[in-house]
Amino acid sequence: MHDEPVIDADNHYYEALDAFTRHRDPAWADRTVRWCDIDGRKYHVVGGRVSRAVTNATFDPVVRAGAMHDYFRGNPDGRDPLSFLTDREPIRPEYRDRDARVATLDEQGLAACWMFPTLGMIYEELLTADPEACCVTFRAFNRWVQDDWGFAHRGRIFAAPYITLADPDWAVDELQWALDAGARLIVMRPAAPTTVLGRVSPFDPRFARFWGLLDESGVPLVLHAGDGGVSSNGYAPDGFSASFSGGFTPSIKFFAIEQAIKDFLLSMLLENHLVRYPNLRIVSVENGAEFLPDLFRKARSMAHKVAGWFPDDPVDMFRAQVWINPFWEDDVVSVVEQMGADRVVFGSDWPHIEGMPRPLDYLPEVKELSAADQRLVLHDNAAGLLAPATP
Repeated sequence: MHDEPVIDADNHYYEALDAFTRHRDPAWADRTVRWCDIDGRKYHVVGGRVSRAVTNATFDPVVRAGAMHDYFRGNPDGRDPLSFLTDREPIRPEYRDRDARVATLDEQGLAACWMFPTLGMIYEELLTADPEACCVTFRAFNRWVQDDWGFAHRGRIFAAPYITLADPDWAVDELQWALDAGARLIVMRPAAPTTVLGRVSPFDPRFARFWGLLDESGVPLVLHAGDGGVSSNGYAPDGFSASFSGGFTPSIKFFAIEQAIKDFLLSMLLENHLVRYPNLRIVSVENGAEFLPDLFRKARSMAHKVAGWFPDDPVDMFRAQVWINPFWEDDVVSVVEQMGADRVVFGSDWPHIEGMPRPLDYLPEVKELSAADQRLVLHDNAAGLLAPATP
C-alpha cells in the first residue's frame, strides 16, 4: 500500500439508465436522448439517430476495468484487439452508487477522485444539428449528476457538471447554477462548439461572459477527451464509434483525441485567451501529452513571426495556467520536464477499459521521479486545483 495520499484526477461513472431522461421534459424525447430496442438490445437514440458509440449503453454487463491495459502497453503478445473485450461482468455497485464508490476508494488506497461522464463526453457531437436540444440534454444530465453523485460527496468524490457552449447565454446560466450548487470542477470537450449561427471558436467574444464568470470563480475547467468532431478528411470514416467495431484497422482516426486537444489549447494560446483571463485554470484530462512538444514549437514559432503579439514567452504563459494529465503509457518523466512537476496530475481512467485495472497500478510509472515530485503529481496538484484559486 502506498503510504502517501493519492488523488485520482480521472475516474468515471457509468451513467444510470435514466441519466439523460430523469430531469428532461418528455416533450423533448425525440430531439434529445431516449431508449429504443433493436433485435432485443437497448440503444440510445440521440438527436433522432441510433447511437452505437458503445457496444452496450446499459453497461450491464460491462467489460472489466483495465481490460485493454496490455494492448496500450504495446500488445506484447500480439493479441487481436477485439479479444481484450470479451471479459465481461455484471455492473458493479461502485460504478453507479457514490457510497459504494467511497468504499472502493478506501479499498484502492485513494484519498479522493475527480469524476467524469462516460456517455456524457460523446453525445454533444451527436446533437450539433440542434443546439437547443443539446442544451436541454445537458441541463437534464447535470441535474442527474447532482442527484446521484453530488459535486463534492463526503469530500472524496468530485463530480464535474458538463458545460456546452452551444448557446452562450445558456452556458453562463448553467455555469452559475453549477457554481451556486458547489461544483469544484467544470468539464467540457475540447472542441469548437456548434451554435445556431454555425461552428465558432470557443474563444470568440460572444462567449466573453462565460469565460469572465469562470475566471472570476477560479474553478478549474477540465478539458476531457470525448468526441470532438475531428475530421479524418477522407482518410477514415468519421463519427465516434467503438474503435474496434467491425474489426481493427489502424488509421489517423486513432489520433483524433490528440488533434482535438492540441487544436483547442494552441488556439487558446494564439488568441491570447489566457492574457484576457489570467485566473483561468485549465486541466487537460485523458488527452495524453505527446502533443506538447509540437504545440510548444508552433507557439514559439508564431511568437517569432508576429513580434509583440504575446506579452511573454507563450510556453511560459501556457505552463502558468494549464495542467496536464498524461496517458499512463506516456513517459511521465519527460512530461514533468516539459511542464514542471507542479503542472502534472495523475489520472487512471478507472474503470474504463483503456485505463488501469486498479488506479495505483500507476505507481511504477512515477518511480523515477523524486519523492517530492511524486507527491505533486499523485496528490498535491489535484488537491490544489480543488482549493479556491488565489489571484
